[in-house]
Amino acid sequence: MENLGISELTSEQTETLCTIAEEAARKHILSKVSKKQLETLNVCAEVEGTKPVKLTVGVDIELQPSVKGVSPEKLVNEAVRTAFKAAEKYLRKLKCPSTK
Repeated sequence: MENLGISELTSEQTETLCTIAEEAARKHILSKVSKKQLETLNVCAEVEGTKPVKLTVGVDIELQPSVKGVSPEKLVNEAVRTAFKAAEKYLRKLKCPSTK
């Protein structure tokens, strides 16, 4: 992730960042395959450090043997990219809070 120039995250912001990344990855997977087509779906997001913050997103899926035409590797890569985009969007909001 690029340097967005934000200050150190609070523990609440760190937790929110992880939740946003995990939910984005999970939603992406479930937008491509149904729960019934999944044997396993594990999504984990972790933040290390304070400045810079290092976000790691892990996605582990196993499809039912009957599922054809879906590449688990491609699905995982797409989900991880989606998670990072969602995390970056959240971090950009922190950097530039709206002036309502």
